[in-house]
Amino acid sequence: MKQLQVLLVAGTHGNEINGIWLFDEWKKSSFLINTHGIKTFKVIGNPEAKKAGKRYIHHDLNRSFKDESFIKINPLNCERTRASELVNLYGEAGENPCQIALDFHTTTSSMGSCIVVYGRRDADLALASLIQNQLGLPVYLHESDQKQTGFLVESWPCGLVVEIGPIGQGLLNSRIILQTKLILETLMEQIHEVKNLNLFFPNKLIIHRHIKSIDFPRDEEGNIDGYVHPLRQSKDWQELKKNDELFCKLNGDIIRFEENETYIPVFINEAAYVEKNIAMSFTKRELWNFKKEWKQSLIDLIHQK
Repeated sequence: MKQLQVLLVAGTHGNEINGIWLFDEWKKSSFLINTHGIKTFKVIGNPEAKKAGKRYIHHDLNRSFKDESFIKINPLNCERTRASELVNLYGEAGENPCQIALDFHTTTSSMGSCIVVYGRRDADLALASLIQNQLGLPVYLHESDQKQTGFLVESWPCGLVVEIGPIGQGLLNSRIILQTKLILETLMEQIHEVKNLNLFFPNKLIIHRHIKSIDFPRDEEGNIDGYVHPLRQSKDWQELKKNDELFCKLNGDIIRFEENETYIPVFINEAAYVEKNIAMSFTKRELWNFKKEWKQSLIDLIHQK
């Protein structure tokens, strides 16, 4: 039986420094976080971007984990090279194979603390259910978005992203650091409980399923000519109904939500998403029944069956 190993990543984006700082302090004091005897690898996702104080150098690392990324090292793109390195070091067939990847991020949006799941892999949903049951965190299911692919955790059998905000890029904040530590400790505790088969899974999972993303209003030349309405700013996770305010312009014009569906917006006015032409994303809140297949998949993975 292979040893259970967990990959812990901070600094996938070089200007998200709270997780990096926590990892640095952890290296100084190994007792700082209890991993319950589980072997972990703590890595800085994008060390070159960290040195430069930037989100990335050539390409978003968290969009670089695609099949073509691992064909060969690309000297002209340090993020694709780094993606290959991480998979070769810690992937399923790597030098130090990890079964689970946990990727810690921060956001400028008022998201609070949440878990992001990519797709509907059984083990991911089981682990997300455990952490939601313990801490009550919302779970954002990101899927069916062909413009946003190649996420780090998708290259491991099980993987979750932790997002915490709001926090400006390149800033340390005590609340963000302590929340990161709490969520990391809780995840390791829950993985330990699954390993020892001493676990309790909830009956339900609340999901915020990704529907689509929308751009800012733009003029004929493609320049942004409106901003997030004050009544929408910092209202992540709050229902958006027909005729609610979305954007406004300096001339007083208001752009309203015109759809009949009720959506839940997330990542409102995220600074890093402006370049991706995303002002916010829309989700649908759904209550899912917990499936026994999720539980078995996570147990089998952790026990290497």
